[in-house]
Amino acid sequence: MSKPLSDHDRRKQISVRGLAGIENVAELKQNFNRHLHFTLVKDRNVATRRDYYFALAHTVRDHLIGRWIRTQQHYYEKDPKRVYYISLEFYMGRTLQNTMVNLALENACDEAMYQLGLDMEELEDMEEDAGLGNGGLGRLAACFLDSMASLGLAAYGYGIRYEFGIFNQKIVNGWQVEEADDWLRYGNPWEKARPEYMRPVHFYGRTEHHPDGVKWVDTQVVLALPYDTPVPGYRNNVVNTMRLWSAKAPCEFNLKDFNVGGYIQAVLDRNLAENISRVLYPNDNFFEGKELRLKQEYFVVSATLQDIIRRFKVSKFGSREIARTDFSKLPDKVAIQLNDTHPAMAIPELMRVLVDEEKLSWEKAWDICVRTCAYTNHTVLPEALERWPVDLFAHLLPRHLEIVFEINRRHLEVSTFPGDNDRLRRMSLIEEGGQKRINMAHLCIVGSHAVNGVAQIHSDILKATVFKDFYEMEPHKFQNKTNGITPRRWLVMCNPGLAEVIAERIGEDFIRDLDQLKGLRKYVNDEAFIRDVAKVKQENKLKFAMHLEQHYKVKINPNSMFDIQVKRIHEYKRQLLNCLHIITYYNRKYRLKILYPQFLQLSIGEVVNNDPVVGDRLKVIFLENYRVTLAEKGIPAADLSEQISTAGTEASGTGNMKFMLNGALTIGTMDGANVEMAEEAGEDNLFIFGMRVDDVDELDKRGYHAEEYYNRLPELKQAIDQIAGGFFSPKQPDLFKEIVNMLMHHDRFKVFADYEDYIKCQEKVNALYKNPKEWTKKVIFNIAGCGKFSSDRTIAQYAREIWGMEPTLEKLPAPDDKDAEMAF
Repeated sequence: MSKPLSDHDRRKQISVRGLAGIENVAELKQNFNRHLHFTLVKDRNVATRRDYYFALAHTVRDHLIGRWIRTQQHYYEKDPKRVYYISLEFYMGRTLQNTMVNLALENACDEAMYQLGLDMEELEDMEEDAGLGNGGLGRLAACFLDSMASLGLAAYGYGIRYEFGIFNQKIVNGWQVEEADDWLRYGNPWEKARPEYMRPVHFYGRTEHHPDGVKWVDTQVVLALPYDTPVPGYRNNVVNTMRLWSAKAPCEFNLKDFNVGGYIQAVLDRNLAENISRVLYPNDNFFEGKELRLKQEYFVVSATLQDIIRRFKVSKFGSREIARTDFSKLPDKVAIQLNDTHPAMAIPELMRVLVDEEKLSWEKAWDICVRTCAYTNHTVLPEALERWPVDLFAHLLPRHLEIVFEINRRHLEVSTFPGDNDRLRRMSLIEEGGQKRINMAHLCIVGSHAVNGVAQIHSDILKATVFKDFYEMEPHKFQNKTNGITPRRWLVMCNPGLAEVIAERIGEDFIRDLDQLKGLRKYVNDEAFIRDVAKVKQENKLKFAMHLEQHYKVKINPNSMFDIQVKRIHEYKRQLLNCLHIITYYNRKYRLKILYPQFLQLSIGEVVNNDPVVGDRLKVIFLENYRVTLAEKGIPAADLSEQISTAGTEASGTGNMKFMLNGALTIGTMDGANVEMAEEAGEDNLFIFGMRVDDVDELDKRGYHAEEYYNRLPELKQAIDQIAGGFFSPKQPDLFKEIVNMLMHHDRFKVFADYEDYIKCQEKVNALYKNPKEWTKKVIFNIAGCGKFSSDRTIAQYAREIWGMEPTLEKLPAPDDKDAEMAF
């Protein structure tokens, strides 16, 4: 009888992970031992597992360095147009395995560790997630960096090196407790500090108007210290840079009045300046007008623009002499992409630099600014839009406020709607009323040559509603760029079994050209392929079940359907609709058989999971501390993906694409990218339910009355009564009263309106799941329809249609290619 393959044997089989040549393995072992000795100052007798991880990380990083330096040399010598992707979030996750995949080193490293008696997965598990993002927006930025490098674009990601990323989430007695994410505690082997490129950033002060221009004086200075992280492309020898800024107090910080007491206090006060890069704000889709946040936004923008202009002026590698002073060429050499409005200060800051420092006329500077900048919008929710109080601006950035006022004056003057005062008021950058505010989305639209939404339906909604006035004035600015995900991390790395099964049928080129997945359609009735796809899914479920048992102490049946909803908690994502289905399903199947309701515990999960009648047939689990690394484990194991936002509220979603690529079927509304997923895979191959955007609008006009649904649908009434009556919280019967009150009286997202259709759709899901072969056929149609959702396609569109750059699949020469070195 053959024994199952171990992970080690399995990885050795996988061709998409690179060949483990004997020389490769020997060299890796040698370098590993060298780093253990010289970098970590340890020997095998005292080294810990973390030491081994760091030794391996440095060994793999060595393979990046030559490519990294060469790539930057190549850019300096060829002087291509460069794109600067500015984002307050980069949700990178772990770096080691991704680097091994992109450099085709994984099998060789795996073999080397095996020969050294070490377990690769254990070492990978020592790496901290770089959690410098909240969710979709930050993870999108990370996928984009991977694609920009894989497409050979001269690209830079610019952001903040937060000392503390997204908090670690603990659930204690059913309540969330946040703990600081001290991700840099043990050091970060992937970053390189660059103190030689430190830049001053100014705050506060006042402006002086002189005949020769405006001066911003009496400012407080904070230094921006850059840390560079290499971003390797997929097997093309390109290594781009993500540069994250850290705040440092200058040496003379508050040391003017020198006495011992004052000196000690001044040194302690340095923390105030350095707080700028201390912590990531954990709000997503909600604007909170805090001074520290505005400081962060200006900090990253000011430091980045200084870098951009320095690099623009210096054209040849190794020379710091100023070679280029004609700023009219800036838009030919520089593209700046603003990831949402968080980096919107780039627009007034670029104007300040060009007008005040480089002495260009306003008209010339404005033309350059607009042609250089482009803006991506990520949400239509009004509470998420940034609207900064004018008073705060005046205090923190007085010169920028003057510039914004001037931009607004000229914008309203040239408006094509003179005399239409209502429209001009709506289009103003300054919102009048109680407290004057600056509308940052309006600033971005006016100061950019391109504005894009992130799925077709979202871009259409922007043009028809939120930005309608601007669209009517400048329709040429508005575009769509449907989001995508990198297939390197979200297939090859996290689901090697599926990647291999696909490669056996259509070859490996799909990894850099995901459209080739269409070739799987001809295998949709192929018995062997159906069997292979189902087998990989079952193996992934088994592995995830073991992970849950080990880390969450929950035992689940790997033969049951894994129905997963991955979303930040927000009303529009409608986790409550999912809860109502769970309760309804539980009531139908098991409620009548329950004999001892007094033993039921605090929440739905506790009630269901502890019901002896239910057994292992239904489990409800909330996985705490969701992050990129947990996604990489859970997504390949999912059978059903829940994408159930109210139509017209989710801009795009990218989790939906990750589930689809990894062989889950989608139950969802016609919202965000779900619409395009249905187009690509065939609507029959998704479980679509609920109101469309037009239906939601219609319901808004008629008026949404939750009690009508409550009175008409007995199962909904039963579920709501159970929640309200303390069935799921017997020790605190009133615990969920507020939720019930919201659902019944002020639910903006109309959960009850979609309840009936959702329950019916879930019945279809259950029926199909009982027919594994037909289920897997739909899975194959979905995987085959994923080509559009590669971030490579998204980035190629940004490059051609917004940045004026041409992607290339050509490889750079490898560092050890001596012939190529001569040809450089």
